Amino acid sequence: MTQAYYSAVLDHPLDTVWSLIRDFNNYPAYIDGVSESVIEDDKRGDEVGAIRRFCYLGNWIRQRLVEHSDRQHILTYAGLEALPYPQDDRSQSAAPTRYQGTMHLRPIIDGDRTLIEWSVALDTEPTDADRWQALFASWIPDWTDSLARTLARVRPQHD
Repeated sequence: MTQAYYSAVLDHPLDTVWSLIRDFNNYPAYIDGVSESVIEDDKRGDEVGAIRRFCYLGNWIRQRLVEHSDRQHILTYAGLEALPYPQDDRSQSAAPTRYQGTMHLRPIIDGDRTLIEWSVALDTEPTDADRWQALFASWIPDWTDSLARTLARVRPQHD
């Protein structure tokens, strides 16, 4: 297993951030590049076991919600299919068929802000681990920045 991890401070209260991300089906609302998302089998977006199918940069991806806690502000998802490697890459890097991502929010009392920790654990071939880790280490900050931009549009930052 290889892991990519990123943390950042969001200048918004924890409840505001959680209300945006807690619905597993709300990805298009805060991740640039996600054009649509559908929860399969009429499950709710906060129901453990729900499967979302979403289109990210033209690729359809399926993930299952494996943990969801309104009390602890944690959302964990697992990939159900191999991830497509970016099309501009000419290598034959094997795609991880198993990966698990976790978004965990923590309150920052000073300034009523939120710490977001986002990690993705990837089960890759050892020869491909560094490439996949680097890819996710670049994607997670982009996704977090997209979330921050969405929050700024929805509710202005603190003074």
